[in-house]
Amino acid sequence: MAKAKNGDKVRVHYHGTLSDGSVFDSSLEREPMEFVLGQGELLPGFEAAVLGMEAAETKTIHIPCEEAYGIIHDEFVVEAPRSIFPPDIELKTGVMLQIPTEDGGTAVVRIGAVSEETVILDGNHPLAGQDLTFELTLAGIV
Repeated sequence: MAKAKNGDKVRVHYHGTLSDGSVFDSSLEREPMEFVLGQGELLPGFEAAVLGMEAAETKTIHIPCEEAYGIIHDEFVVEAPRSIFPPDIELKTGVMLQIPTEDGGTAVVRIGAVSEETVILDGNHPLAGQDLTFELTLAGIV
């Protein structure tokens, strides 16, 4: 049976959990994820785990936060006056916003907290600081 190698288009089912056992994402209730190995589309540890797998093979891998979405950076969390936000913006904890950056681009931030006067914006990835566990099944090599 063929083993998955760089350049192969593969279909993978995955079930991702955090250290406390909570599920952060899973493809088990939908179609497997399809991607080309070696193109760097996914976490390096995820792709490395799929390399060499055969169709229908299952394995469990652990990816520490430093190799996943990184550690939490306190400098990515800022407090902004509530008054700078347009009234039509929903200011609610957990809402994702795109905000302008100083260089003319945009950044995606999550609202961490809202008070009468301020809004805490968090630019860390929602899974930053989390060690990840994946159960992977190679559904096929396309």
